[in-house]
Amino acid sequence: MRKKKPKKRYIAPDPRFNDPLVMQFINNLMWEGKKTVAMKIYYDAMDIVEKRNEEHPHEVFKKALVNATPHLEVRSKRIGGATFQIPTEIPAKRRVSIGMKWLIKYARSRGGKGMAEKLAAEILAAFNNEGGACKRKDEMHRMAEANRAFAHFKV
Repeated sequence: MRKKKPKKRYIAPDPRFNDPLVMQFINNLMWEGKKTVAMKIYYDAMDIVEKRNEEHPHEVFKKALVNATPHLEVRSKRIGGATFQIPTEIPAKRRVSIGMKWLIKYARSRGGKGMAEKLAAEILAAFNNEGGACKRKDEMHRMAEANRAFAHFKV
């Protein structure tokens, strides 16, 4: 190996829920370095979630994230002359990161007024195992299941 692995960066927790996971989500939500705007969007979305759901918004967010988080993915590997889709397990850090990015991506592509409204709708949908992020996870798991025969190749 040529290079050392980079040191792990620790993210400071957010002010309202005191959770580093929330701050990581806000960092993913942020555009052009505007963290205060991203924080306002996130907290507004949490207020909307609180109005629409009787549970604590932070618990709803965590459950939604778990529901949108994939456990398996397929990776391409060339063996002989053929390319196989090989199912592999995703490392924990990357798993959470992918789940967050999907929640944000599908919230942005939703219809509605304002990003906070869209994000709240996507979080509530993911909480109920619906919405774009959960569909994407199921699709990915189905693909991994379909290619289970090639699992012994390992990437």
